[in-house]
Amino acid sequence: MFRAVFRLSTSGARRLARTRPCYSAPLASRCYSHGKVETDEEFDSRWVTYFSKPDIDAWELRKGMNTLIGYDLVPEPKILDSALRACRRLNDLASAIRILEAVRDKAGPHKDIYPYLIQELKPTLTELGISTPEELGIDKL
Repeated sequence: MFRAVFRLSTSGARRLARTRPCYSAPLASRCYSHGKVETDEEFDSRWVTYFSKPDIDAWELRKGMNTLIGYDLVPEPKILDSALRACRRLNDLASAIRILEAVRDKAGPHKDIYPYLIQELKPTLTELGISTPEELGIDKL
């Protein structure tokens, strides 16, 4: 009885081994990115153009900021300048302060990034009458 089981198992294993195709061709590497690579300047100009649209609404502003903050980067001051100006056009002070808070959180443990951004944005903040979260005292909550 064991001999019959052994004979069937070995002949079955041989049959399985013979039915599988044997590939001897080298594996081809795949290139999934077919589009051109966007430079930093193109990226910045795309977002500045997005936030500079004269007919931008509050939903588009929030959507754009959520997408921008989702990237693995801290936005450049010129992008933030454009976003803050869009907030002013919409008369949305809460979104402007929220943008500054999001950038502070995005800078994370790098303590020199957020002060640099505030330094670069200070003329715009003064011109638009936007206070920083630190000036309002809401950074300690």
